[in-house]
Amino acid sequence: METESLLTGTVNGASGDYGSWSGSEHRGAPDNRRMSYSVARELCSVERDSDEEDLYIQQAVVFIEDAIQYRSIYHRVDARSLRLYRWYYSRICQWGLGLTIAVVLLLAFVERPSSLSVSSDPRIRSPSIEPPCGFTESIEMVCLIIFCLDLAVKSYLIGWEELRKNKWLIGYTVVISVSIIDWVLSVSMDCDERLRVRRLLRPFFLLQNSSLMKKTLKCIKRTLPEIASVILLLALHLCLFTMIGMLLFAKTEKMWTGSAYLHRSFVLDPKKNGEWELHFRTMPDSLMSLLVLLTTANNPDVMIPAYSLNRGYSIFFITFSVIGTYCLMNLLTAIIYNQFRGYLLMSVQTSINRRRLGIRAAFQVLSCQGAQQAAEERVHVDAVLKVMSRVKMKSYYRAAITTVARQYTEVSYMDREQFREIFDELDKDCIKEHPPLPQYRSHALQRLQVIFSHYYLTVLGNAVALANVVCICTVLVLNSEKSTAERDNYVLEIINLCFILYYLFEMCVKIFAFGWLGYLSYRNNIFDGFLTILLLALQITIFITYRLPNSQWDPSSHSVISLWEMIRLVNMLIVFRFLRIIPDIKVVYYVFAVFGIWLFEGAIKPPAGMSVLSNTSMENITTNFSMECGTYEQLGYWPNNFDDFAAAIILLYDVMIVNNWQAFVDAYSRYTTEWSKIYFVCWWLTSSVMWVNLFVALILENFIYKWDRSHSCSVTDVERIRYETSVQLMFREQVQEPTEEELVCQLHQHPHLHLQW
Repeated sequence: METESLLTGTVNGASGDYGSWSGSEHRGAPDNRRMSYSVARELCSVERDSDEEDLYIQQAVVFIEDAIQYRSIYHRVDARSLRLYRWYYSRICQWGLGLTIAVVLLLAFVERPSSLSVSSDPRIRSPSIEPPCGFTESIEMVCLIIFCLDLAVKSYLIGWEELRKNKWLIGYTVVISVSIIDWVLSVSMDCDERLRVRRLLRPFFLLQNSSLMKKTLKCIKRTLPEIASVILLLALHLCLFTMIGMLLFAKTEKMWTGSAYLHRSFVLDPKKNGEWELHFRTMPDSLMSLLVLLTTANNPDVMIPAYSLNRGYSIFFITFSVIGTYCLMNLLTAIIYNQFRGYLLMSVQTSINRRRLGIRAAFQVLSCQGAQQAAEERVHVDAVLKVMSRVKMKSYYRAAITTVARQYTEVSYMDREQFREIFDELDKDCIKEHPPLPQYRSHALQRLQVIFSHYYLTVLGNAVALANVVCICTVLVLNSEKSTAERDNYVLEIINLCFILYYLFEMCVKIFAFGWLGYLSYRNNIFDGFLTILLLALQITIFITYRLPNSQWDPSSHSVISLWEMIRLVNMLIVFRFLRIIPDIKVVYYVFAVFGIWLFEGAIKPPAGMSVLSNTSMENITTNFSMECGTYEQLGYWPNNFDDFAAAIILLYDVMIVNNWQAFVDAYSRYTTEWSKIYFVCWWLTSSVMWVNLFVALILENFIYKWDRSHSCSVTDVERIRYETSVQLMFREQVQEPTEEELVCQLHQHPHLHLQW
């Protein structure tokens, strides 16, 4: 929600954001202070020079831009620094920095071990494309140089005193330094080193440039003590039931007596030792079996051997699951939510504070501009309009603020409260206005326009799209056992042609009802129109290639790429009109994937008898190799490995789902060491326990706020909140406005504006 602040860190040595509202008086005056303010009597004493008038305007412009983007105002305010500051936060510069971060993260897919192969299955995988030494290293060095420039600009803009207090920038310096040293070692070793420390540090570049991720880490840090207590309780629960299980399912022997000499012999009873043999043979096996049961991934398999002997054994497993899965795990979710509660409100509060401080700072410099003409603290309307003409902001915000400001033109000045109120327009979202509908004189055309512009036409289009998908799936099921020559392509083509004609009809009538500009003003129409044109182009290509449809059509006889599969795939894209949410990808995947490659690259290798040529059918791959049922080998999980970065990402996702994750744990513990289980358990705790519950807490927090707010308002107010206001205005009742004393105190602590009391 907040734009990344350049200067997130500490104030006066205290840990926290610059947006915090406590702290002592700033000590030490940095160099190059251009002005001093006397706030006690609301008068400004300014050391003027030839370009001071433009400097005041430029400072006000930057402070307002900081307020719009929720940035900290604690940076240099001289003319040269302000120009550099605005250039740094320009769109092209920020896009370039984001592109650099994306490139340095994507290098993991190309570096050794490379992911540039069709398959990750070691049985049929062809050699990966390995770039020559120096190729990825050159790209990485360019990225590191850009990061060095980024660090230099940030350090200059905040000054040395503030740099020493900013933990993120200090960490940024350390990460860049370690990356450069590791890069030099890599090049000196001809790119043949196995361990690249800098790969593990790359996610930091994304973290330090994302305000959202910084706040998420802060929330996790605040939640860790409570999580640790519940995890300790879970560990005690596991250990207790492990000991009970090892005693309950201990190894038993069957005694029998010989004939003449009463010779006694003891043999194992395989029927009674099934549970011990499979799940409770050793302490690590027992712990792992119950840990997997905690995630329900091996239920009911884990209790079947004992349950088949005596149904009373089920009480042990049910008790363990009820206490662990349904009580302790849900208690963990409740604790995370309780600690996370208020996170959204705190974020909104910080945003409001930063915005109010930026606006107050802009008023202060503008009031000093006119200090010689007025004894009272006020700003000239012309100066405000001049500032608004230079501020980089959305056009509708600029128009709204300028309109309100011009209302004070007759009096020529506005006071502090009036100046603050004109920027309340920033808290409102603009309602997108669509172009007016075309005007038709004919009464019949007007009636058709009403019908075709109705929302029910969109509902009908979604229903037709769903029917299209159902038809495609039905044809695929009917033709699943048929070869290309045996399929009835004539019927499929007729069905596709009917749907394409409807899509074309829908697009045309919407253009008729809304007009070209009105049709293109809706994003869904742009997407649907693009699909319709693509489908129509493919259909025309089919007619050109195969002429008019007939029952004897057989595209496979033309020895060209069949267009039928393309049409079905494009038709399937229609279902995307139902999708509105795009999930986020967590950086933690990157770190665990790099660790996984370090620890387990090449650990699992198929037996020699399974190595086959790439054109061998999959049915013959495992013919000469016996495997235990339910294992990694028997389930054919060979493509899930840590042999390259892309394969590692997929394996971590499979483990996060916790369905059959015990197969991966068992395989890597057999092929490497029992200690490998620690890696998978840590990933399970991080992904399934911590991140998923944190995500649930976010959803609950957002839902509860919106639910409470909507049930306390009328229907009209709910619609106004939904369409006309931002998140800040939605939580107006919960957010506290900073007082004038707090704002002035924060301005006084500005390291580059010297305020005298």
